[in-house]
Amino acid sequence: MKSNELFARARTMMPGGVSSPVRAISPNPFYVTDAEGAVLRTADGTELIDCCLGYGPLILGHRPDGVKRAIEEQAAKGWLYGTPSPGEIDLAGRIIADHPSVDMLRFVSTGSEATMAAIRLARAATGKRDIIKVEGGFHGAHDAVLVRAGSGATTLGVPDSAGVVADLVAHTRQVPYNSVEALDEVLSSSEDIAALIIEPVMGNIGPILPEDGYLEEVRRITREHDTLLIFDEVITGYRLGIGGAQVMFGIEPDLTTFGKIIGGGLPIGAFGGRKDLMEMVAPQGPVYQAGTFSGNPLTMAAGSAALGWIHDHTEIYGRLSAATAAIADACTDAGAGGSFVRIGSMFKYFFRSEPPQNYLEAKESDTVAFRSFWEGMLGQGVFLPPSQFETNFLSAAHTEAIVERIMDAYRTCL
Repeated sequence: MKSNELFARARTMMPGGVSSPVRAISPNPFYVTDAEGAVLRTADGTELIDCCLGYGPLILGHRPDGVKRAIEEQAAKGWLYGTPSPGEIDLAGRIIADHPSVDMLRFVSTGSEATMAAIRLARAATGKRDIIKVEGGFHGAHDAVLVRAGSGATTLGVPDSAGVVADLVAHTRQVPYNSVEALDEVLSSSEDIAALIIEPVMGNIGPILPEDGYLEEVRRITREHDTLLIFDEVITGYRLGIGGAQVMFGIEPDLTTFGKIIGGGLPIGAFGGRKDLMEMVAPQGPVYQAGTFSGNPLTMAAGSAALGWIHDHTEIYGRLSAATAAIADACTDAGAGGSFVRIGSMFKYFFRSEPPQNYLEAKESDTVAFRSFWEGMLGQGVFLPPSQFETNFLSAAHTEAIVERIMDAYRTCL
């Protein structure tokens, strides 16, 4: 059955025919039947080079041997116990050792759960009610962070989804990314702000990169105002290197949220940080958090295998950074007048003359041109995330020959 037929059936059973809105590609999404390395195979009989990679988790590509073997070995022993398992200790120890700011952590099942729990913990630890997020930053689909972007530096939050209680998001302030002044202004205006949650590199509308000194100033100002700093490294964790963005930029947040890569491609989330904060989490402390699938044995095995491979092949980060640099050169060769943004294996071509520095600048991009470009890339056999405002990724499975094909497609389509 082809993708259009599958989608017609799906629409009768699932809202919009999909399990997540970003997958709702018009006129119909393509359906993947299997994947291997850097390639997706569709129900329509096509092969596509994958630069979406599950929106970031698959830094080793699809079905890497070591991760597959770890999953198979654990599956032979069982995949849900309802008790602690040794795998939790192994994966937690690896993550803690790689992040100087993390003394303890708690596994959950999604990045959304991780950010929700970190915010709850920050409020409990400080006794304060309000939080700050960055305009356009995505921290999952829970109520406190579903706030309409572009509302200005000092205004109260406005819900960005039906069903979100306005009184709840009224406790969420927003500031533009890369604006130290706006952050200082909001923190100076209230003594009731528990935490700032921020993607150190904006991934869900980007990548958008921090200006020189920005993250250092964010850390200084939050400390000055006795406000906790939460780094959302669900995307950047192990994507920018061992230790993520916080090690790359030399910043120690109070709390960190993780997801994607740490699960080896299986569902996962985690939040961690200073010992005095994490000891407030139940059952050791009064901040309740629980989940049936938290610390799932299959995910623990897959995550440990993936991070173990990364530790044994740290050269992958340099190779992937060189590959995105080569794609940037190909875009320059095309002379299309847009801007290419890259950091490590994260990259994006913006249909805007200058690289955006924040959400509002990113929204100035020509989305009509992007749609035409995206369709052209798909026709060339390259699958990019179907939005101007989602990051592209490379993996260890993207060989030099595959990167050359991506470069040729960019030259052609731009």
